[in-house]
Order: sequence, then structure tokens, then C-alpha cells
Amino acid sequence: MLELFGYSLSYFSVALLFLVAFFIGMAKTGVHNISMFAVPLLAIMFGGKSSSGLMLPMLIMADLFAVKYYHRDANWGYLLKLFPSAAVGVLVGTWLGNAVDDQVFRSAMSVIIFASLVIMLWIEKGDKAAIPDYIWFALLMGLLGGITTMIGNLAGSVMAVYLLSMRLPKNEYIGTAAWFFLAINLFKVPFHVFSWQSIDVNSFLLNLICLPFIALGAWCGIWLVKRIREKHYRWMVIGMTGVASILMLF
Repeated sequence: MLELFGYSLSYFSVALLFLVAFFIGMAKTGVHNISMFAVPLLAIMFGGKSSSGLMLPMLIMADLFAVKYYHRDANWGYLLKLFPSAAVGVLVGTWLGNAVDDQVFRSAMSVIIFASLVIMLWIEKGDKAAIPDYIWFALLMGLLGGITTMIGNLAGSVMAVYLLSMRLPKNEYIGTAAWFFLAINLFKVPFHVFSWQSIDVNSFLLNLICLPFIALGAWCGIWLVKRIREKHYRWMVIGMTGVASILMLF
């Protein structure tokens, strides 16, 4: 066992933690929803709410890499539609997180991911214009994104539904998602620190030793996305969402 900043972790757990950091780095630079493999791994090791707080600083570190590389590709028209209701969703998610236990927490995450998968498949295989670019849809997705990112750092699936339905090109999809998550993740920090108390000095120090693996994952994500075609990229996002929904059941 290793004693790291107040955490007693086996060597295997430390290896899994670094793998989680690597996945998060890849996810933020374009291999979207691979971070969903990280969510159940951390939940198993640290518990639902604690794992959510432990993951948040890693997500912000990875967001900074993504924004640095893709900052010119964001579609700010969509972002401005999403931000207000997403902030409300974070407030709702904070309340929900205080009202449910870890098992309900994980079950809710699984249902959310699976529902997002069904919607994405419906959009992809059905009428390409079935989801209109209406403000009500953006507000709904922003609200759900805020709730899911707060209760489990799972807004990636919700944002995938929205951004894929808008038929954004690959780099514009990644750049828009990068700015959205950087802003909303920074907004979440005070709620984790003061309401949930899931972030403290020890958890942040544990995050810092993961930074090299986040950076490596970010670089690998950029390298991989450059080599994936637009159509294949969309199906990669959908496929990873499906696997993640199954993992959360266990």
C-alpha cells in the first residue's frame, strides 16, 4: 500500500488513477466519452460523490489543454445558448447530490448515459433534421448538462447529443465542447469545496501528480483525432457512450 496525501492506495489503484488521468486527457482533446470509462473506475475506488470531486480538478487541467489547442474552433453562438441553463443545472445537481447516496448516484449516471445513447442513435439513423436548432432544445440540453456534470461529471454524453445533432464539424465540435466544459467546470468548484466538501488540499495534491498523464493523454487525443474521418469520429463518440452506460451498471 502507498500513502499519498492522506489516501491509502494499492499499487494497482495508483495505476488505475493514472489511467483515469490519461483517459481524461484524451477525452478533452477529441476522443470524447472515453472519460466515461474513468467515471466508474473512480466511483469504485473512492465512492460516487468523492470521486466526482477528485475528478473535477483533473478535468479542468485537461480542459486547459483542449482550449489551448482548439480555442479558435469554438462556435460561440451555441455556447451562449447553453451557459445560462447549464448554470441552473449545476445548482440543481448540487441539491440532488446532497439528497442521494452512492448507489443511487451510480444508477442515475447509468440511466443518463444510456438515455443519451438512445437519443444519439435515433438522431444518427433517423431523420437528420429531426432535432431542430431551437432555443428550447439548447436550454434543455444545457440544463441536463449542468445537472449531469455536477452529479457525476457526465455531461459529455448530453453535450454529445446536442452538438452531434447540430451537425458540427469535428474540430468545431471539440472546440465548442472544450470552452463549454472549462467554463462550467470552473463554475462547479465552489460547490464541491463548500457544499459537498469533496475537494480539499489532499485531493488536489493527488490531482497534481496525475498531471503528466493528463498531458500525455491530451497529446495522444490530438494525434488520434487528426487521423479519424468525420463520419467515423461520430460513430466513435456514440460507441464509447454505449460501453460507458454498461460499465456504470457494475
